[in-house]
Amino acid sequence: MTTDHPAEEILLGFAAACRAAGVPVTPDRSQAFLQATVLVGAENPRAVRAAGHATLCATPEDLVRHDQVFEAWFDKRGELPRTRPAAASRPVLATMPLSQRDQEAGESDDLDDDLDDDIVRAMSTDAEVLRRRDVASLTPGEKARLAALFDTLPARAPRRRTSRHQRWHRGQVDARHTVRASLRRLGEPAEIAWRRRATRPRRVVLLVDVSGSMSGYADALLRLAHRLTQTAPGHVETFTVGTRLTHLTRALRSRDAERALVAAGQAVPDWSGGTRLGETLAAFGDRYGRRGMARGAVVVVFSDGWERGDPSLLAEQVARLHRLAHRVVWVNPHRGKSGYEPVQAGVVAVLPHVDDFLAGHSLATYSELCEVIARA
Repeated sequence: MTTDHPAEEILLGFAAACRAAGVPVTPDRSQAFLQATVLVGAENPRAVRAAGHATLCATPEDLVRHDQVFEAWFDKRGELPRTRPAAASRPVLATMPLSQRDQEAGESDDLDDDLDDDIVRAMSTDAEVLRRRDVASLTPGEKARLAALFDTLPARAPRRRTSRHQRWHRGQVDARHTVRASLRRLGEPAEIAWRRRATRPRRVVLLVDVSGSMSGYADALLRLAHRLTQTAPGHVETFTVGTRLTHLTRALRSRDAERALVAAGQAVPDWSGGTRLGETLAAFGDRYGRRGMARGAVVVVFSDGWERGDPSLLAEQVARLHRLAHRVVWVNPHRGKSGYEPVQAGVVAVLPHVDDFLAGHSLATYSELCEVIARA
């Protein structure tokens, strides 16, 4: 393969194109792909294709997507495409209508700035539209772009007061430090010391419904859980609920989001199964609630409320959580959709026992949820 630009740049662009097409390409896989092409030789297109199969793909579906991107990315001769024009060329603007301000200015730099501003505004508008889209309706390419936006969520751990005090610039008079400061001055008046109650992060418990009716949102919800876990390590606990209870906190501690989601997927045995929220919440209360994990915590339940079991059992367990927790937040992906009414038996049963009933179908609603958790 011959090109006027570094092969590494072209190959990384190809890996990014595969990711946009739905192949789960992580940074580690991209690095392995580059190392493999060095070994087999970037001049051989068949070897590059085989290297991509071995390092970027994990399933037969990934192989099909990889080959489609490969055919579009590399020409029939196997040459690397150009990532930018060989010679920098400026757009022809003679036929473009200019505003009166541009005509008066007569400066090409001003026109370039306006074009750059238009591009930035268009990109910002596109990202804002994507933030408000229903995640269950996105294409694989849009989901890959949305995954990068999860790092922009304003995730902060809620705080709670402790029995200890800390020095502060106002609050209560700290008599002990004030008297000690005066003694160091041989009894002369000293500056008054102040103190206040210290604070520490409050625990957050996430219960994510992974039943069949929530399958379109499970990936986004686990990405949100990973974001919260990385923001407050040691203070966020994540479980999946469906037909059984699964503890996912250890899997989500990996700093790499893709690795964390793969580990979580391997740990959950009931993906897209049935829904027995009442029984799984009872199991959570018996194993973790009494031991203190839910006591004084902010408990967030992600579910659409489609309960196959007895709704009265679900209501009883949510009321039990409400007595133990500091705050119970129920997030329903259908809550923010036009025409939605909370008529499901499970939702009707839990509404009297929750403090907040929020939407959870887009990145914008997840941002609002992060604010609610932080203010708890």
